[in-house]
Amino acid sequence: QLVYPYDFRLTEKEKTSICYLSFPDSYSGGLGDTQFSFRLRQSGGQRTTHYEDDGEYNREAPLTLQRESAHYFGYVYFRQVKDSSMKRGYFQKSLVLVSRLPYVNLFQSLLQLIAPEYFDKLEPCLEAVCNEIDQWPPPVPGQTLNLPVMGVVIQVRIPSRVDKPGSSPVKQFNQENLLPAPLVLPSIHELDLFSRCFQPVLIHIQMLWELMLLGEPIVVMAPSPTVSSEMVLALTSCLAPLRYCCDYRPYFTIHDSEFKEYTTRTQAPPNIVVGVTNPFFIKTLQHWPHILRVGELRMSGDLPKQVKVKKLAKLKTLDTKPGIYTSYKTFLHKDKTLIKRLLKGIQRKRPSEVQSALLRRHLLELTQSFIIPLEHYIASLMPLQRAITPWKNPPQIRPFRQEDFMKTLEHAGPQLTCVLKGDWLGLYRRFFKSPNFDGWYRQRHKEMTQKLEALHLEAICEANIVAWMKDKSEVEIVDLVLKLREKLVRARCQHLPVKEETLQRVGLYIETIIGSLPEDLQAVLHHH
Repeated sequence: QLVYPYDFRLTEKEKTSICYLSFPDSYSGGLGDTQFSFRLRQSGGQRTTHYEDDGEYNREAPLTLQRESAHYFGYVYFRQVKDSSMKRGYFQKSLVLVSRLPYVNLFQSLLQLIAPEYFDKLEPCLEAVCNEIDQWPPPVPGQTLNLPVMGVVIQVRIPSRVDKPGSSPVKQFNQENLLPAPLVLPSIHELDLFSRCFQPVLIHIQMLWELMLLGEPIVVMAPSPTVSSEMVLALTSCLAPLRYCCDYRPYFTIHDSEFKEYTTRTQAPPNIVVGVTNPFFIKTLQHWPHILRVGELRMSGDLPKQVKVKKLAKLKTLDTKPGIYTSYKTFLHKDKTLIKRLLKGIQRKRPSEVQSALLRRHLLELTQSFIIPLEHYIASLMPLQRAITPWKNPPQIRPFRQEDFMKTLEHAGPQLTCVLKGDWLGLYRRFFKSPNFDGWYRQRHKEMTQKLEALHLEAICEANIVAWMKDKSEVEIVDLVLKLREKLVRARCQHLPVKEETLQRVGLYIETIIGSLPEDLQAVLHHH
């Protein structure tokens, strides 16, 4: 009906997909307002974004909060109310905020302020809001932003890669005597894991963490897009600070362009977590290996009813009871102490955010216990600093050998930091075949390669260049100039971890070397 700002370009395919994803696709008798989110594959090639330098933000943001390059997130506020003047007898409308950033809390809070006004005042309201949002500063990791909109100031801190994992957001916000008092969001993206997401599956949290770690295909079947999208986002956040490298769709409909790709039986299901609400999917996705069926969330004073693990054959087409339908056997044993602590919290009426923090800490410690041995091993593959000499190419990073890594586990495995018993070796072997290992390894290898380049530049800076040039031919000297220039360009383009003064010194070296050459060669090199 309306896209604002007008210059935001979407392809027709994207517009159609957004329209289908903006409404519940199964009968929802509930009246009132609901909020949910979706994630959509971009179609029609790369487009430039409003903020050209995604690189700078992505380098400083946690891996789990980077700006997406090939997907959009959609944050939806849907209203359904009785209205006899409408043909269907209902007023149904959605306001959708589209972004490349996974800031689910910020954007859903923003929609809570804007949407009710928009349904009332329509386009003029959006124009006013967009003018205000246009004035917002870009998100800078580590900074606390005050974001004015519709007479309210939303205050939020953008997480940074250097934050200590698991530390709570900085409480001492700078109030700056803001009037009215700001709406402070404790987190830009963290969900209420305990009461809104994992409530019915707390005793299976171990299994779900393993399935996510291994990048297994999972279907979340839920009664509404809200439950489906929150569960999928909660699952993908389970592995923090490890990045979940597979695809995920918090809410997916039968009209989606990837519908055929996901429902085909001629090939294995893709590595993806997909959230659905239409009962039709029970039939079309029956061949998927792991199906999590959840009901409506109900908060009661006791531990909510926990779903059971059932065989896939038990998946009935019409009346499917909540449960985890899978034949997966976990590698690790259950953590009974976590369940006891959460139970005690329920009995003592501990606030949901405290229970969520317990859960998040448990998942974080589990992921760290798993990943620390890998980090130690990969760090040992880096060449020694003394092997880096100025006039030779830096030495190569040694290859990652799975069997060598497995041998390190006996003395430096997860058992040092985690009390859970089980088949850790089997879990690592499966992990090596998953897209999450591939993503983690590529990221680490890239960082180490850049570190080597940086160390090499520093070694060149500390060398005596005049002494080196004494017995060298012009060809060798020109070759060095070209190589150093190339290194300088790469250091700036890839933002290598090098001090600015080092780069300036390399620049001066290049001038010094050129100055020692005959004038005709100097002219050629300056011209280049």
